[in-house]
Amino acid sequence: MREADAAPGAGPEPVRILMDNDTGIDDALALAYLAACPHVDLVAVTSSPGNVGTAQVAANNRALLALCGRAGVPVLTGAETPLQLRLVTTPETHGPQGLGHAVLDPVPPPQAGPGAVPGDAVARWVEAARAEPGRLTALLTGPLTNFALALRAEPRLPWLFKRVVIMGGAFYHQGNTTPTAEWNTHVDPHAAREVHAAYARAAEEGLDPDRLPVLCPLDATERFEMRPAFLAELAREAGCPEPEHVADGQPDGLPSRAANPLVRHLSDALRFYFEFHRDYDQGYIAHVHDLFAAGVAAGTMAYRTRPAAVDVETESSLLLGTTVADFRGLWGRAPHAHVVEWNDPEAGFADAVRRLGLLARRIDGTRPDRSRIG
Repeated sequence: MREADAAPGAGPEPVRILMDNDTGIDDALALAYLAACPHVDLVAVTSSPGNVGTAQVAANNRALLALCGRAGVPVLTGAETPLQLRLVTTPETHGPQGLGHAVLDPVPPPQAGPGAVPGDAVARWVEAARAEPGRLTALLTGPLTNFALALRAEPRLPWLFKRVVIMGGAFYHQGNTTPTAEWNTHVDPHAAREVHAAYARAAEEGLDPDRLPVLCPLDATERFEMRPAFLAELAREAGCPEPEHVADGQPDGLPSRAANPLVRHLSDALRFYFEFHRDYDQGYIAHVHDLFAAGVAAGTMAYRTRPAAVDVETESSLLLGTTVADFRGLWGRAPHAHVVEWNDPEAGFADAVRRLGLLARRIDGTRPDRSRIG
């Protein structure tokens, strides 16, 4: 069993995070949340193919980091396709550009300096881990393509990272892409299987259990069921002069008129997510999977885990991307992952409102006061 690092009443410890994502509405919320945590140092954000193509993911990451006052964080592109499968994106879930109804001002990629490897996410993962052994936390909220490629390039990565947090998989929970498969794993099941195999080998070789990955599966992340009241609370916390009202029955895509640019962007993005969940008969809600994973990586959200050996189905057309956890040792393999079995959504959302509200207050006035970004 593992819990959040911070003891009750204590502030979270400083953490240096290397993040890989496929931004994506909930990835965007997670990235904004990390930007709102003063104790979090974002070393780099790398982009995997998933909710949208890799180039669009990177564009979303650059624009969001600039909005959040973190324009100096390096954003790198990674693989353009899964290891073996054709890339399938989700415009119906996250919108054609990945950020729902929100449109951010574009931020061009920086020019690479002499000797730099522009856009090489895999090289950055290996380089950063070797440069700071035992100091970095790896946070993966998209398909595991880039991480699998990094493990191919440097098989000692499990020994080099301080912690690894992965949003992915479903065990006792219905899948959200097929009846048994979660989205990130289904996009690139071969990458997920390679990552779990690498950690299984590391566990057999005696890797410190604290360096084994923390898995945030649907069993835990779908408990983070956001409702529109979150946006109303965020607007109040941000000091917006007018209330932010998002509700079922309003016209789809109704633009937010919040004066604060961060509140406006998040409201427009999350409205799309509410509409998607409603259209798929889940209610006017949003499962913000990656927000919880970010809280785990940042040490700000409470959770408990169970050790397990994990594998991924890559051959069956019926069960492609299905994750299986052996909690009882029936396979005879050493556990190589900590699977989250409990979390506290109410406390997590309260923390997110507080931190994002403070960030919104800090950046207010740094951008033109428009009814819509873009």
